[in-house]
Order: sequence, then structure tokens, then C-alpha cells
Amino acid sequence: MGKGDKKTKKGKIQRGSYGVRRPRIKKRPRLEDKLDPNKKVKPKS
Repeated sequence: MGKGDKKTKKGKIQRGSYGVRRPRIKKRPRLEDKLDPNKKVKPKS
């Protein structure tokens, strides 16, 4: 098992493919996207 093996992570990296052993990394939502600068906040009474 190594670079020539389609089912291993090294083989997937070598071929440039994805699968169960090498999933695509999902982008996390940024903090700036979560916070809306135009949203109004109620002051505490």
C-alpha cells in the first residue's frame, strides 16, 4: 500500500482525487459573516 494504491490517502493525494479516505475540507463560516454590522441591538433596561 502506498502511492499507487487508489484506496489509501497517499494514493488519493498522488492521483488528486477525493473519497472516504480523503474528504474535502469544508470552509467554516467566518466570524465577520456571522455578525451583521447593520443589525440594531436593544439596550438593557
